[in-house]
Amino acid sequence: MGVADHCKDTFLELQRKKTHRYVIFKIDEKRKEVVVDKTGGATESYDDFMASLPENDCRYAIYDFDFVTDENCQKSKIFFIAWSPSVSRIRAKMLYATSKDRFRREMDGVHYEIQATDPSELDLEVLRDRAH
Repeated sequence: MGVADHCKDTFLELQRKKTHRYVIFKIDEKRKEVVVDKTGGATESYDDFMASLPENDCRYAIYDFDFVTDENCQKSKIFFIAWSPSVSRIRAKMLYATSKDRFRREMDGVHYEIQATDPSELDLEVLRDRAH
């Protein structure tokens, strides 16, 4: 499975320029590569991000999580999310599972990784707990 150049460029825009709050990627089965599915602007919320994940299909996502530490410092951590809802097709789950490590290696600078099959596993508290 290949990775479109645009994926890495879009990730770098999120990481370095803070252009995006999140990037959602999908596998284009015809082209046999990972492509950008959607980006969320810097002002979009976590709810906007969650609403962008399909209920019944797999995706990869990068989310730039901003938070304030106990010492009152503004911080940011980048999460890689492998979204594989339990109701998605078996073929899709297998395709995303077998391609994940190769794709994840292209995203240099990710702090944490989360595998989720249900929205409850991506609750904002989960990110907060991981980031602190």
